[in-house]
Amino acid sequence: MQQLTIVKIGGNVIDDEKALSVFLEEFSVLKGKKILVHGGGKLANQLQEKLGVAINLIDGRRITDEETLKIVTMVYAGLINKNLVSKLQSLNCNAIGLSGADANCILANKRNKDEIDYGFVGDIKKVNASFISSCLENNLTPVFSAITHDGHGQLLNTNADTIASELAIALSNNHQVQLVYCFEKNGVLKNVEDDNSLIKTISNSEYLILKEELIINKGMIPKMDNAFNALNKGVKFIQIGNANRLSKLLIEENYEGTRLYN
Repeated sequence: MQQLTIVKIGGNVIDDEKALSVFLEEFSVLKGKKILVHGGGKLANQLQEKLGVAINLIDGRRITDEETLKIVTMVYAGLINKNLVSKLQSLNCNAIGLSGADANCILANKRNKDEIDYGFVGDIKKVNASFISSCLENNLTPVFSAITHDGHGQLLNTNADTIASELAIALSNNHQVQLVYCFEKNGVLKNVEDDNSLIKTISNSEYLILKEELIINKGMIPKMDNAFNALNKGVKFIQIGNANRLSKLLIEENYEGTRLYN
């Protein structure tokens, strides 16, 4: 099977022009097939504030009402996505910007209200692995925003960590997938204020303990949950680390970052 590298880039790096430039240069020269998945950064929040649209978050998760959906679609699937694609083109990486609605790439269901009504938030139902594989075979590099759809004309806001995980799972049937979560930190840290407190490896059972002890908490929990879900469903290689050291995250020995295993 062909090797495929799926990289999810976090919001804080998108907001830092210098860090983003270093990351994209490293990503552009990765060998083999690759996919980039990106979050939204602070731009959506800034635009919401300018337009007077309230920002509602619960445990770091955005409540996406109708007006917020318009803004995140414009920012995620529009400005940020096309900016990343144009920068990759300048680095001779033939990228194509996609949302989940394009070519029916990612079909999602609107999340049930249950205890919390997250609004127009989508939980992924199906990935069009055939179309995405055809892009890869034609030497295109898909760049996915965090926007999906429900198949009935409704766009949905979906967690970018989840998109990366579900893409990795769906494409692992025909590819040897490496899934890498990149952000501004060196990996999973025992102390978020200390960049030297890196945890080099974490198993599923160790993760549960770290979560119970609140060493891993808040926004890191959805990332880790998605990562271990991918491991449990056939993805063999998952790494979390610094976006500006992408190449060093992918080496087998003396790697940087945090490697996850079952």
